[in-house]
Amino acid sequence: MSDVELVCEKSFSEADSEIVDRFIEFQHALIDKDEDKLNEIISEDYELVHMSGKRQSKKQFIDEVMDGTLNYFKSEIKEPTILHDDENSASLVGDVTLTAKVYGINGKWTLDTVVSFFKVDGIWYLGSWDN
Repeated sequence: MSDVELVCEKSFSEADSEIVDRFIEFQHALIDKDEDKLNEIISEDYELVHMSGKRQSKKQFIDEVMDGTLNYFKSEIKEPTILHDDENSASLVGDVTLTAKVYGINGKWTLDTVVSFFKVDGIWYLGSWDN
């Protein structure tokens, strides 16, 4: 079993599949602590809003992933829906269940997730993750 699982019965258009695949790639990079891949996928003005309301910039978030403050072990992406603003801007909306150790606390959390994406030169980037 993979450490990232897409739990979904619907099929996606090619454009929607690109976004879902990019989010799966991002989840793998979190679990693998792949700093280069995280820097590649996440936009420079990225903002993560934790379920606690804490906000983090790209650098703050990646630093905490890399130093072990944020440890991700498994991700289940459940029935995502892709909402397009236009051909270069979209959001992935769905539940993401993360098995993780964050700020010293082990747990499994289901996050009501909204991830914004934007496309530049044919490549999708994460702009924000609000959960």
